[in-house]
Amino acid sequence: MDKKVNQEIVSFSANKKWLAIPVEIRRDLERNVWCVSCSDVVQIENYVVKESPPGIALEGKCKKCGHKVARFIE
Repeated sequence: MDKKVNQEIVSFSANKKWLAIPVEIRRDLERNVWCVSCSDVVQIENYVVKESPPGIALEGKCKKCGHKVARFIE
């Protein structure tokens, strides 16, 4: 069985920018998101990739507590 992907694509152009980032850096970005509820750096999960001038945004949930979090990438 294929590994489940915890990502929903909202924008093809945002996804293209996201996939242009090397996989190691994408993984680091996923694990470096601030959660106001935890007051800590956490991993984002169940995120969507969206356009966000001047780059893209990952919008999802904190892996620790489930609170909404976002990571903006220029």
